[in-house]
Amino acid sequence: MKPFSILLLVTLIWSCKPAQKTVTVNLPPVNVEKLQNQKIAEHPVYRASNDRLSDILHMELRVSFDWDKKYLYGESTLSIKPYFYPQNTLYLNARGMEIKEVSLIQGLKKQQLKFDYKNDSLIISLDKTYKNDETYKIFIDYVARPDELKNVGGSAAISSDKGLYFINADGSDPKKPKQIWTQGETQSNSVWFPTIDSPNERMTQELYITVDTSYVTLSNGLLVSSVINSKEGTRTDYWKQDLPHAPYLVMMAIGNYTVIRDKWRNISVDYFVEPEYAPYARAIFGNTPEMIEFFSTKVGVDFPWAKYAQVVVRDYVSGAMENTTATVHGEFLQTDARSLLDGNSESVISHELFHQWFGDLVTCESWSNVPLNEAFATYGEYLWDEYKYGRDYADYELNQSLQSYKNQPRAPLKDLIRFNYEDPEDMFDVVTYQKGARILHMLRNLVGDDAFFKSLKLYLTQNRFQPVEAHNLRLAFEEVTGKDLNWFFNQWFFNHGHPELIISYEWNEESQIQKVIVKQVQDTGKYILYRLPFTIEIYTAEGKMRYPVELNSLVGEFSFPCSSKPYLVNVDADKYLLCEKTDKKDNFEWIALYKHGPLYMDRLEALQKISKNIKAATPQAAALISALNDKFWQLRVLAIKSCGPLAQDGATRQQVKTILLNLAEKDEQANVRAAAINMLNKNYEYLELKSLLERSVHDSSYNVIETSIMAIGDKDSDHACLLASDFQTSANKYLRVIAFNILSMYGNDSNNNFMIQTYDDLSGFERYQGLLNYGKFLTRCKPLTIETGLPTIFEVAQKGRTWWIRLSAYQVLNELSKSCEKRAAENTSDTALDGKFTSLKEYIEKRTKEMQETETNKELRRMWGLD
Repeated sequence: MKPFSILLLVTLIWSCKPAQKTVTVNLPPVNVEKLQNQKIAEHPVYRASNDRLSDILHMELRVSFDWDKKYLYGESTLSIKPYFYPQNTLYLNARGMEIKEVSLIQGLKKQQLKFDYKNDSLIISLDKTYKNDETYKIFIDYVARPDELKNVGGSAAISSDKGLYFINADGSDPKKPKQIWTQGETQSNSVWFPTIDSPNERMTQELYITVDTSYVTLSNGLLVSSVINSKEGTRTDYWKQDLPHAPYLVMMAIGNYTVIRDKWRNISVDYFVEPEYAPYARAIFGNTPEMIEFFSTKVGVDFPWAKYAQVVVRDYVSGAMENTTATVHGEFLQTDARSLLDGNSESVISHELFHQWFGDLVTCESWSNVPLNEAFATYGEYLWDEYKYGRDYADYELNQSLQSYKNQPRAPLKDLIRFNYEDPEDMFDVVTYQKGARILHMLRNLVGDDAFFKSLKLYLTQNRFQPVEAHNLRLAFEEVTGKDLNWFFNQWFFNHGHPELIISYEWNEESQIQKVIVKQVQDTGKYILYRLPFTIEIYTAEGKMRYPVELNSLVGEFSFPCSSKPYLVNVDADKYLLCEKTDKKDNFEWIALYKHGPLYMDRLEALQKISKNIKAATPQAAALISALNDKFWQLRVLAIKSCGPLAQDGATRQQVKTILLNLAEKDEQANVRAAAINMLNKNYEYLELKSLLERSVHDSSYNVIETSIMAIGDKDSDHACLLASDFQTSANKYLRVIAFNILSMYGNDSNNNFMIQTYDDLSGFERYQGLLNYGKFLTRCKPLTIETGLPTIFEVAQKGRTWWIRLSAYQVLNELSKSCEKRAAENTSDTALDGKFTSLKEYIEKRTKEMQETETNKELRRMWGLD
């Protein structure tokens, strides 16, 4: 018990507030000589907030471009004052630039200043020592050269830190528009303008963008003017952001866009999309004004900015970015109306919008505190889903996020707020996003809805346009609730891991007492002992009783008097706890939980237990069959995927088939229709399903169409290829992709040209799965076809824009190598063919090794054991 006692003591000390009393301690004199001779222990890494020496108040920036060189020509005028202490030197971040001039502006005159530019830092010697009540202006003439940076980094979340991106700058790719866009987080905007590139800096800005008249521009704030220049064919757009924000939130996007205009109250809400997607812009983004109204009302703080725009860019280095007043989205968001039947991107849209409050209005003071941005934005997804689509859907999405955290083996070893990261990009992970959102969910349950949202309003109001740390959030909650919440924040914000619980039950018939035993079994050598408030609900013939309890020890025993034996005990009835749990209910109790539990998570946990080792003619089977018609579509999908044994058993085979046929044709959710078709195909005769499958090929949903043709292909691959051939020449990109996926399973060498052409048309995340499918296709092809396809895969392995795209190429090469080895062994009677496959295998392995040795991405090199 000693380790637990020590741990609890440490936790209690950490939670204590200092007493209002000064204590004088008399220490012995220090032996300096002895201290100097000792080897001083190395301090652990601590990523402190950046010191604030100078404060940029305002930036006026004028930019133009050389597309051929991929250069930005910039003239920046910065209004600056010392933050507190007097300063005679100004330190700015400026990565990879050519600095042509640095001057002090004095009225209409400029005085050139001495500067030193090295290691991406611009160090300017000022003309005098300035006090913090004195403001001065610095002019900088420079050239930004993002494609000539020597050290380009990136992470799993943001694949590059070049800051400024020229897309298809020479126009050589007819399938891709020419664009320029920026990505500032974490510290990349200093690639295209000199600044103090720190999240605790704040400034207003004016941005003058000179471009060809054919282009549309977007930046922060409002478009004040757009002037045609005397230089033929150019225009200068003047954008003004008059409320302060962090430098990493400055943005610019340039391209051939159609702008769809919308409004929230009297504020412009605009959608910048490529012209071919203009007809679908409202289907994609159209709920944005309603989201703004909902979030404004929910947090009690109106949308704080002058406008809100969203723009879609090509070859984006992340998913999306919440730049102040102007969010950038990756191209995956551009789609047609039919694709939206299979799922929309509102989680991304709501996430980035909620950042306008949490991240932009109030911003983390350091990257250690970035969960104050990202956990809130992720929880914003939940709030929108809960409001718009109901709690079942919101809980489903939140649980998916939680599983992402739990599926990362190293994630439980990381604190939410952590000061020991290696690189700021490392903070953008499942702990910051997914776990952070779940912690906010628990905090909401702990204090109650009214207090939760009043606390958020206070937090936003008190810290408006200010940098914050986690304690600012805690203090806001304590001020509203009157509770000391140090224990909660120390446990969840400043610690790591989560509890592992074993829940068991004992009923005493004689005393009519229901006992619930909850044990914490996590490794207490790695993780703390948790304090866990939760609710237990007891269901008896007389009704439901609800009891709030708290577990604050290794084992908690909770006893409840009951007039009869409960048929269900529901621990953590609100399903808020972030934990792993083993719940020792019996089958009848799980069935009762499915029938009577009001929440999605109740029914999900019950179905997961009921469906294990399922047999016909049992109460579990009856419960699973009833779940095929659950009110929530995702649980219908789960029930469909679990009913295979019942579809095989004669006692339930026909009943299940009847339900699945009905779901396949009539369910309003495309994912349910597709799941039902897939299960029917696995368990029933093709001839019985042929007419259904033929009809489903004409479904409104792309997912259902592809699932139906794949099902046909399982029994009649020639017919599947014939159906796919109808899509190969379609003007509809999504139908061509379906043909690509079908042929990856059932096509032959004659389809190779179509496969390569279609892969070249894919973009963004599609290219990952597309390359895997093309590799699958090649494993069935002749040596000559494989040789023809290898250059495409080699090019992706070497030049793929993101590390995970390059990883997919290496996965394909590995599978092709194994396939060639296997086919060489299978063709021993044909020595010529055997030799070709063997040569291909050796060639693939040699080229793979050569490319891996020149790979610079640390994630990939770590995977291959090269670093």
